[in-house]
Amino acid sequence: QVQLVESGGGSVQAGGSLRLSCAAFGYIASMNCMAWFRQAPGKEREGVASIYTGVGTTNYADSVKGRFTISQDNAKNTMYLQMNSLKPEDTAMYYCAAKGGWPCRDFVRYNFWGKGTPVTISS
Repeated sequence: QVQLVESGGGSVQAGGSLRLSCAAFGYIASMNCMAWFRQAPGKEREGVASIYTGVGTTNYADSVKGRFTISQDNAKNTMYLQMNSLKPEDTAMYYCAAKGGWPCRDFVRYNFWGKGTPVTISS
């Protein structure tokens, strides 16, 4: 089993920055992929960024490329999402997820999830 705990959400003005963290607990050595998803009110959940934990290969949704950066600290069993140049449309609940399979960038079949951390961007 794997447990994921997100933190770092909050409210900022457009143009600002936030860094989300995802602490992983349990049998994380089996997780090849970790990712950030988000779900805005009234919208479907979407994949934002993924990372192949073995070598650090990353992938981003077009809507966040150049603004968001996913990273990992293996010593701390923690994944991060640095979000810069935030826009009101980035407002959503952000979730951390993990899976053992590949590929990471397809954003499907992630089977371990955190409870989410809210992000609100005001204009």
